[in-house]
Amino acid sequence: MVLVTNARLTFNSIPDGHLKPGDLVHDTSNKIDPDTVPLNGGILLKLIVLSPDPFMRTLMNSDGEPPYDLGEPINGFAVAFVVRSEVSTIKPGTHIHTFLPYQNYVVFPNADLLASLPNEAGIPWTAYVGAAGMPGQTAYMGWKEYAKAKKGDVAFMSGAAGPVGSFVVQLAKRDGVKVIASAGSDSKLKFLKELGADVVFNYKTTSLSEVLKKEGPIDIFWDNVGGETLDAALYAANLGARFIECGMIGGYNTGNVGVKNLYHLVTKSISMHGFIVTTLWPKYLEDFYKEVPKLIADGEIKHSEVVYKGFQGVEKALEDMFNGVNAGKLVAVLGDD
Repeated sequence: MVLVTNARLTFNSIPDGHLKPGDLVHDTSNKIDPDTVPLNGGILLKLIVLSPDPFMRTLMNSDGEPPYDLGEPINGFAVAFVVRSEVSTIKPGTHIHTFLPYQNYVVFPNADLLASLPNEAGIPWTAYVGAAGMPGQTAYMGWKEYAKAKKGDVAFMSGAAGPVGSFVVQLAKRDGVKVIASAGSDSKLKFLKELGADVVFNYKTTSLSEVLKKEGPIDIFWDNVGGETLDAALYAANLGARFIECGMIGGYNTGNVGVKNLYHLVTKSISMHGFIVTTLWPKYLEDFYKEVPKLIADGEIKHSEVVYKGFQGVEKALEDMFNGVNAGKLVAVLGDD
């Protein structure tokens, strides 16, 4: 028997506003023997890439759906290496992408619901928590299901430089749509122009209402922000516009997502769709894995990532994310299997 450290990132306290030191704890007290731990018909996974994502902040609130449990590991999307398996369809040495507790080793008992990642496109494993993972799935599936894009439409993407928004920008351009995209720094605006966005602006220094008045009305709104941005988009919407509510990061720390212009849903016959990507997996996941990794490998879908190291990197990445420090996908790497 050889015990090794099974480090984990635990939820220590409910944040008061922004995440602060001590809300998450890097716990190294647990041990595991990877060779003998019972699998009970499941698989043993070693996590190698973690995916800090905005929705994780909502799970740190007491009313999260469901909330994280104090003293227990936080959960998030990850790529993991299969160490051992008692499931015939999942072989040791393959990789899995799913929602997991953030610790070095995890016994996953219901592995018959999972499928290995073949990675026939040969892209880095970090991409499978970004453009080829949950954020890419969110963009690809939400756009296909709700955008109903037509050539010549005008689309506005808020928070467009993130991993979801930047993918949506490219999907819209592939459909012949004029793209208005907002971000919070010059480097992010440059990135969006490189992706093909037609109009980019810094929401911190430029009037959103004036941009939409000049460049709209908008037919499609992909919302990552909520609040005042959603309010302005409702006012600038065209008749029959489609609103895709992906996230409301503007209110994750404050809980304030107040909107005044909802009556435009009626007067402009706006369709508004909120969604969680897992509800679209049955319809689109097979096509996603057939199409998107190859598009990434061929350079037809571009993506950007910033790599952090270890469990401490998850906390730093979440902090940077909500402070708008970096463009693209933030990932934390634990190993290189």
